[in-house]
Amino acid sequence: QVQLVESGGGLVQAGGSLRLSCTGTARTFSYYPMGWFRQAPGKDREIVAALIGSGRSTYYVDFVKGRFTISRDNAKNTVYLQMNSLEPEDTAVYYCAVKRDTTNQAIGVMANYGSWGQGTQVTVSK
Repeated sequence: QVQLVESGGGLVQAGGSLRLSCTGTARTFSYYPMGWFRQAPGKDREIVAALIGSGRSTYYVDFVKGRFTISRDNAKNTVYLQMNSLEPEDTAVYYCAVKRDTTNQAIGVMANYGSWGQGTQVTVSK
């Protein structure tokens, strides 16, 4: 089972930027779609963005389109989430996860993901 470690969270003012990283241990990392998710206090976990193994196709939830960019460096077993124009509503614990299979279907469906990281806190102040 792949292990994932997120990093890059922190405290930032509204309008600022952060880049999250998620590094995996599996040798087959590049075969699998990866996703970023978030969970705000008192709310359900939700998908933010995802991309296929090659990185050529991506998915974004509407409320981050134009602000967040997901990318990956398979040579480093790492997926990134560049977050710009952050808003207080983006405050949450952010998680990465690996899709349960290597297909590129339904990468925007959270139920298709397993092997979660421990999460990294992102706090956006007004």
